[in-house]
Amino acid sequence: MDRELEQERKTTMLKLAKYMKKSAGMIILIVILLFVQAYCDLALPGYTSNIVNIGIQQSGIEDVVADEIRSESAEKLFLFMTAYDVKLFQNHYELKENRYVLGTISINDREQLNTAMSKAIMIVSGLAEGTEQNISIKAQMQLPEDVNLLDMLAFLPEEKLAVTVSVLMSKIEDVPEVIATQNAITYIKEEYKALGINIDKLQQNYILWSGIKMLGLALVIMITAVIVTFLSCKVAAALSRDLRVNVYKKVMSFSNAEFNKFSTASLITRNTNDIQQIQMFMTMIFRIVLYAPILGIGGVIKVINTNVSMAWIIALAVGLILTLVLVLLIVAMPKFKKLQVLIDRLNQVTREILTGIPVIRAFSTQKHEEKRFEDANQILTKTNLFVNRCMAFMMPAMMLIMNGITLLIVYKGAYGVDNGDMLVGDIMAFIQYAMQIIMSFLMLTMMSIMMPRATVSASRINEILVTEPTIINPQNPKIPKKFVDSSVVFKNVSFSYPGADENVLDNISFTAKKGETTAFIGSTGSGKSTLINLVPRFYDVTAGEVLVDGVNVKDYDKNELCKRLGYVPQKGVLFSGTIDSNLRYGCEDAPKEVIQKAAEIAQSIDFINEKEDGFDSPIAQGGTNVSGGQKQRLSIGRAIAKNPHIYIFDDSFSALDFKTDITLRKALKEETKDAVTLIVAQRISTILHAEQIVVLDEGQVAGIGTHKELLKTCDVYKQIADSQLSKEELAHE
Repeated sequence: MDRELEQERKTTMLKLAKYMKKSAGMIILIVILLFVQAYCDLALPGYTSNIVNIGIQQSGIEDVVADEIRSESAEKLFLFMTAYDVKLFQNHYELKENRYVLGTISINDREQLNTAMSKAIMIVSGLAEGTEQNISIKAQMQLPEDVNLLDMLAFLPEEKLAVTVSVLMSKIEDVPEVIATQNAITYIKEEYKALGINIDKLQQNYILWSGIKMLGLALVIMITAVIVTFLSCKVAAALSRDLRVNVYKKVMSFSNAEFNKFSTASLITRNTNDIQQIQMFMTMIFRIVLYAPILGIGGVIKVINTNVSMAWIIALAVGLILTLVLVLLIVAMPKFKKLQVLIDRLNQVTREILTGIPVIRAFSTQKHEEKRFEDANQILTKTNLFVNRCMAFMMPAMMLIMNGITLLIVYKGAYGVDNGDMLVGDIMAFIQYAMQIIMSFLMLTMMSIMMPRATVSASRINEILVTEPTIINPQNPKIPKKFVDSSVVFKNVSFSYPGADENVLDNISFTAKKGETTAFIGSTGSGKSTLINLVPRFYDVTAGEVLVDGVNVKDYDKNELCKRLGYVPQKGVLFSGTIDSNLRYGCEDAPKEVIQKAAEIAQSIDFINEKEDGFDSPIAQGGTNVSGGQKQRLSIGRAIAKNPHIYIFDDSFSALDFKTDITLRKALKEETKDAVTLIVAQRISTILHAEQIVVLDEGQVAGIGTHKELLKTCDVYKQIADSQLSKEELAHE
């Protein structure tokens, strides 16, 4: 089950990648720049090695293919070179006076000539006057000490010379290449000195130019790193922007059924923290995940080219790192997956406490709520601390492995240098390549730790994006005929909440006509608010149909349907801004006179005028800086300003005092004479004069009629009236 869930989360990450299509060009550019950066990074150790091997140990002389060589010295070398190699030498060197000057030469020809000349130089150096080999050969051949052995060899017949050369070559076959190269370079140094070439200047120039090249590479690395980081952040930011837009659009398309599935705190966390996690992860993907394999593979190739015999050290380092990572993943991974859920929980508790502060204070439950917050906060803190401690342990462990590998390379490399198999510079380059390979694995390790949290976030976001709203727009929406009288008709309507076993409403039928007020009353839980929520399609009916202006609400375009409605919820909702912006919420272009008239009808004009800025007075988030009654009146004014065909008041007069209630309803009656008015009420006094009252009892219609008719025909209504009105009031009515 866990494996399937993990696979689903990885698939989710790929699904979210489709939102990056717009940034495909930048992603390709990032990949190209990463290859450039990796090439420069991998080139630097080679330059470091060359500075030590060539610049310091060889005085800036790269190989034995000298720029200039004396003709007499070259002729000595010719004795021990094949005819092909001699011809190759003469093809690339031009004889000027008493010296050969090197012209243009290809890399392959230079390598071949370097090998041939190195062997020849080894023999010539070994046969030089005063050497042990020179003295030994003279003794074997019984030659006088003053005889120049090399001059004598030049006069030997070709057959005897070939045999002699073969014997001498066999003696140097076992000489390590490093020692052969060093001896040959020493010979070239002497040649340069004899020609008057300044070796110190040659060495300084080589080191200087190598340093300049390294600085150039470092500059390229810096520039590419900056550009890659900039582009990565831009691509990741664009992805998070698109995700936020799509999540917002999807949430705005949700009906109440979907909002019941996702808590408000969870939706906020998903649209902020979760998307931020993905943004951070995507930034690191382009900067690290793509770069690490390029650097690691390149480093392995360089290591193999440097010294194959020590490649096992890299394998050991990688094995140790993977073992450490595996242990950390097994220990820390479950905690990483749990973090987002804990953040959700903390947000939910915090939101509940902040929105319920008045109730908390009224019931003196501060200690209880403080404990709830502390519990949620403590669990999140402990989980974060555990994860961070794992990470804190990981870095020192990685550094220990890296330093241990460095010591092992130096230890094995020292034997290589002693045996003539390696140069000091090669050890330095090997260490740097090893560190690059280890760092690439380290970077991937860091990403493997970040990935679980990002995949959890991606899964949570995708859960919203793939949720199909239960209420959708029809493909071919219908539009009511013009000049038809407004009406709301319920035909045999039944409704049950998603997943519920029983209906909340059962077989409801009535007609609300233009110019009339239809009121709904009943005990708590009888389905009043649920019933009127079917008109704006907050929910869809389970059976039957709801008609607005003769058209089933399911056949309306949702925006077109809502344009016809003026909805005032049970709990007044105001938005941060001003009084004017809240009144204009459904009609931004309405003239000032219309807004002012709406405020007058809603009985809001008095307290608005009392404010210093009038209609421009600020409204805090949620309308916390106005009273409950003022909030309700502004909500009613917002609906009036829209001038809709149908007014829906969901117990919207409960916070008003008796006098304001009567005055408002009287003014509202005049305003709504050409519209359908639906009112949910708890107080009979609010709906006494309604043309039609629908009495609900446990989701069924208990009676329909006027106040007087229901007092005679409906026991449920009479019980409600008896509980709210005195005998005198009932008699008067």
